[in-house]
Amino acid sequence: MRILIADDHALFRDSLASLLGAQGHEVIGQAADGRQAVEMTMRLAPELVLMDLGMPVLDGLAATRLICADRPTTKVVILTAADDDEKLFEAIKSGAQGYLLKNLDAEEFFTLLERVAAGEPGLTPALARKLLHEFARPAKEDRSHHPDALTEREQEVLELLVQGVTTNRKLSQTLGVTENTVKFHVRNILDKLHLGNRAQVVSYALRNRLVETPPPEHGA
Repeated sequence: MRILIADDHALFRDSLASLLGAQGHEVIGQAADGRQAVEMTMRLAPELVLMDLGMPVLDGLAATRLICADRPTTKVVILTAADDDEKLFEAIKSGAQGYLLKNLDAEEFFTLLERVAAGEPGLTPALARKLLHEFARPAKEDRSHHPDALTEREQEVLELLVQGVTTNRKLSQTLGVTENTVKFHVRNILDKLHLGNRAQVVSYALRNRLVETPPPEHGA
């Protein structure tokens, strides 16, 4: 994988880069704060960002939200010393694909990275259990906006996302609007539903029956 490391400790970044390189991964950049992480992600297009939480200028959670909203093809995995339930929940809500603690042994760390590369969540069993308990609560408990706050156009965009029309280009062509207008609508949907990326929007829409059109069959 092409990986970007975001951490404010240079020694840790260099050590992690060496470890990743030895396992055949390509570290394409290192960021010392969240703002750098966002800028370098947009410029270098890594497949994965390993993101620390406690960084200057812009913290890891804010950087994760920006990256997941603006570049949904890049996976973000939190790599932190903070074993904090609230940070775990916020990270996943922000769009992170995983939450790893820095005290993991190397074998488990790389096993979880392989899962992320395969599209699975990067979580230890203990953290996965915490998430299941948290997200088993009714969705309305922690949502200040009801889905009917979506405008007619936003609902149309939501239905297209569920149908598999997910790129800005395809959405703009289907709707007959500019890509900037599409980005505006998608950002509004993310904000109103309190979600971090387009994949979460699709999952939430299907789970809560916000759309009438089912996703197409594979191969259709």
